Amino acid sequence: MEIRNLGSSGLKISAIAYGNWLTHGSQVEEDAATACVRQALDEGITTFDTADVYANTAAESVLGRALTGERREGLEIFTKVYWPTGPGKHNDHGLSRKHIMESINASLTRLGTDYVDLYQAHRYDDETPLEETMEAFADVVRQGKALYIGVSEWRAEDIRAAHELARELKISLVSNQPQYSMLWRVIESEVVPRCEELGIGQIVWSPIAQGVLTGKYLPGQAPPEGSRATDEKGGANMIGRWMQDDVLERVQLLRPVAEEAGLTMAQLAVAWVLQNSNVSAAIIGASRPEQVTDNVKAAGVRLDEATLKAIDEAVGPIVERDPAQTRTPRRRDLA
Repeated sequence: MEIRNLGSSGLKISAIAYGNWLTHGSQVEEDAATACVRQALDEGITTFDTADVYANTAAESVLGRALTGERREGLEIFTKVYWPTGPGKHNDHGLSRKHIMESINASLTRLGTDYVDLYQAHRYDDETPLEETMEAFADVVRQGKALYIGVSEWRAEDIRAAHELARELKISLVSNQPQYSMLWRVIESEVVPRCEELGIGQIVWSPIAQGVLTGKYLPGQAPPEGSRATDEKGGANMIGRWMQDDVLERVQLLRPVAEEAGLTMAQLAVAWVLQNSNVSAAIIGASRPEQVTDNVKAAGVRLDEATLKAIDEAVGPIVERDPAQTRTPRRRDLA
């Protein structure tokens, strides 16, 4: 397993991180989820990413139980705060001091740990002063409940403002967690340059575009039974934007590119995001242990210029690049 620094910080993490967004506590039973975590550990993954909102807090609990007995110092455990949890009342979401302080305590209890290595603002909160949010995060750090602070899906200008406040408060804002894949490149023009300037690393989610870049979804055909595209608990909604024939046809053009590189299509997709020097880790999810084994083989792979050019030629017309796609829903719409 390749090990990278998280941004310019001293924290080292596995280049492949294991995430349990649409699986643990939702898509798969706990025994299967635990098997995937154990496989991730066997493959050298030390970095585990979750959030309080995943399966309405159940995912944190599943991950905590799956990691029981592991040496805590040998793991990097990340979680997040922002989206509605519990009954979703007016203070059950957002980045107010009240919600942050209550959420970190609940997350630590579910995860079965005294601290998380990284605590992330899951979206930007335009209804709470940024100063209030960052001061609350600073107190979480000073209380020893989190070692580092990160954000997720924030715009470049908001990342800069938060970074300035973090420096004033003498805490480490080290990461952003955006969606990033061959098909979704909205961070490249603004977020990545700003983060490179500030020493902030990307921990990217959906590098395989919800599974579309595995090539298993074929144009003009129904999705395979049991796949994410048939999951009514949230998976089908998330993958829906990619389930168009023009997209699926373009994705199939990647098959010979992967074969030429000696990789599976999933490995090619994960390796592609890891070529970006600002990417510290790519988050993978799994419902079966063998998916973990396949994906981790992308760690340490270097794609040559001919391969990168072939990828761009295959998917170019369907790539989303608009930086305005990085946005947060208004809190009033979440209640």
